[in-house]
Amino acid sequence: MAALASPSPTSAGSRLDQLKAQPRKPGEASFFFYDAHFRNDAVKILPGEYFVHHEDLLIMTTLGSCIAACLWDRNARVGGMNHFMLPEGAGESGRYGSYAMELLINEMMKRGASRSGMEAKVFGGGQVISGMTSMNVGERNTEFVLEYLRTERIPVLSKDVLDVYPRKVCFLPASGKAMVKRLAPSNAEALVAQDRAAAQRAVPAATGGGSVDLF
Repeated sequence: MAALASPSPTSAGSRLDQLKAQPRKPGEASFFFYDAHFRNDAVKILPGEYFVHHEDLLIMTTLGSCIAACLWDRNARVGGMNHFMLPEGAGESGRYGSYAMELLINEMMKRGASRSGMEAKVFGGGQVISGMTSMNVGERNTEFVLEYLRTERIPVLSKDVLDVYPRKVCFLPASGKAMVKRLAPSNAEALVAQDRAAAQRAVPAATGGGSVDLF
């Protein structure tokens, strides 16, 4: 995929410096860097985190059985992404779906978005650990987020979910553009460890298409 048109690393540094200097809210991502592949400023979302912005800073994360919901308001031109590990759990934590979605939606609305104007793109829910089908963590995460968005009447424009692939996701919050790269399951040691931790806390209980770009 062609690189994004963006400032050079030198000029981009000022925006990165400003982002790094700003105080962060609980659960808000804070790992900012310059991505050489896309030639653009970027922020990495870790499990339990979210990030909302009004410029096309790259919001990036890597998923196994976890879910990333990307929300965008085309009128306000603001968007954001979260990354949660389980549908529900004790306490207020962005690792759990309900709280993660509330964090993201509330921050979007603080930035001028309206609930009625939001659109969603959804990624993740892969079964990256062979033999862990009894826990169905990825499937439960996927069912949760799609049902949550249906209940909130937020249309899902596209999704790349389930299957056995880890995924790397990039989202541009001002334009609403999402990109996904399916990773080789054999190269997912860190994600496997993350998913095992999630599965240990889980209670046992169709891949969708869409217009997302591969990179």
